[in-house]
Amino acid sequence: MATNVTQHTIQKRKLGKSNLEVSALGLGCMGMSFGFGPAMDKKEGIALIRTAVERGVTFFDTAEVYGPFTNEELVGEALAPVRSQVVIATKFGWATNPQDGGKWTALNSRPEHIKQAVEGSLRRLKTDVIDLFYQHRVDPNVPIEDVAGAVKDLIQQGKVKHFGLSEAGVQVIRRAHAVHPVTALQSEYSLWWREPEAEILPTLEELGIGFVPFSPLGKGFLTGKITEQTKFDATDFRNIVPRFTPENRKANQAVVDLVGKFAEQKKATPAQIALAWILAQKPWMVPIPGTTKLHRLEENIGGAAVQLTLDDLRQIDNASSKIPVQGERYPENLQKLVNR
Repeated sequence: MATNVTQHTIQKRKLGKSNLEVSALGLGCMGMSFGFGPAMDKKEGIALIRTAVERGVTFFDTAEVYGPFTNEELVGEALAPVRSQVVIATKFGWATNPQDGGKWTALNSRPEHIKQAVEGSLRRLKTDVIDLFYQHRVDPNVPIEDVAGAVKDLIQQGKVKHFGLSEAGVQVIRRAHAVHPVTALQSEYSLWWREPEAEILPTLEELGIGFVPFSPLGKGFLTGKITEQTKFDATDFRNIVPRFTPENRKANQAVVDLVGKFAEQKKATPAQIALAWILAQKPWMVPIPGTTKLHRLEENIGGAAVQLTLDDLRQIDNASSKIPVQGERYPENLQKLVNR
């Protein structure tokens, strides 16, 4: 693959007040290796990522524990020929136990662990600098000031460019930002998970921090392709998510029907409406839908071109605010790790 790729035009956005500019839609790479059924064939994964670059995507999201480790390797190999044209985000903060096949065992954001983690990530990603380094989950045993200080050291050493947080609450965001500017917060946000609107989004706007919504399609639910009858692969994370029990899927179908109605009006797909809705919220939001399929990648990218008017947004807001979404978004043991 040639080093210079003719990039299609997806508009660019800046994450908050930082100078980190990325395509308005990124690509979440986790599902290629982990979480939603069997891992993709590596060659197919590389081809998909490279096609995304050709289509104008410049922002790629991975993490040390996806796999564990295999997703970073996939992303590193796929992007090596175009490294200077793309932004790679990865995450630290879990203790992985090699004796246990690298399973996530507990949180670990101790500064010395972060400094070990960055070396592994740099190696697997085949790069000498990580563009955006997120703390994957807030570690209650390590003051966030120590975490921010460790990442600040890595930035001064030239190993990392930008500091990010994932699923952090308002107080943690403020405390971290006071030590070193936080470029982006990554958390779940979509038409069927709007909790960040209460406190998180106003705080990000005030501090000039970008927002990277993951699961912008509700882990696939907002595409309209999942019904109460859908059976997931045995290795699919959604099997243990309360929101995805058959009865909750049936109750939550109302959200999908709403998105579907707007999709028909706009001659778009439900996924494109769900992504366009996020993009219309704030200019500093960059959703990162994941996929393993080329036609879904093309469809998602098309979402960046769908324009929703203020009237559309008002109608969607009015209708969606009347639909109570059923079921927690994580099983109980994982729920306690978010928004600390």
